[in-house]
Amino acid sequence: MALRALIFDVDGTLANTERDGHRPAFNAAFAEVGLPWYWDESFYGTLLIKSGGLERLHFYAEHFDPSVRARPDFEQLMQRINELKTRNYQRLLAAGAIPLRADIGQLICDARTEDVRLGIASSSKLENIVGLLRANLGPNAEAWFDAIVSGEVVQSKKPSPDVYKKVLEQLKLPPRDCLVVEDSAHGLASSLAAGIPTVITLSDYTHDEDFEGARMVLHEAEHLSLEKLRLWHATASTS
Repeated sequence: MALRALIFDVDGTLANTERDGHRPAFNAAFAEVGLPWYWDESFYGTLLIKSGGLERLHFYAEHFDPSVRARPDFEQLMQRINELKTRNYQRLLAAGAIPLRADIGQLICDARTEDVRLGIASSSKLENIVGLLRANLGPNAEAWFDAIVSGEVVQSKKPSPDVYKKVLEQLKLPPRDCLVVEDSAHGLASSLAAGIPTVITLSDYTHDEDFEGARMVLHEAEHLSLEKLRLWHATASTS
């Protein structure tokens, strides 16, 4: 069975956005609203059990700062922080502070050249996805992708399969014709539940997670290539 489409996660897969982008953007937002919160690199990794920025804020307040959770303006405050964080993230993108992982840009270009379709399945906001693509691949780079599904348009975020099922609907392809590139156990659970074979490329925060069911698990120093992905997809198709 030929590989007809590659579907990418974003955060940790296309770029080290959690370390270089989301975490510092959150910390700047906390300072802007006068909250004494600060998420260092190590602690931030523990918060990634929650997909989505707003969900992460709620989780932190509930478990680590109940006094903030009890504020009558709690929901408005979390929305405000999330909005400020998105603005800060966009500024980091504009400054070139969040590059794609070393092999990803070439892989995307090779896929386009060889008529392998492209999709994105992410829990991030669409604004952040598009901003990352444009900052690294050029204006209107989102048009290179036949399907981009963000966390805003699905009922449940990863590890629910909703986001991957929606990408398949937009691509109008069966799961067996696609291959997912993910970096986390939550992402793997999501893609496998949608029936799509999946390759894992480890990121800063996912080295110790369980990736049973993945076609292949690559360390950060191991580069992806279209040739490798086709081989792993062929292996999945015959197993």
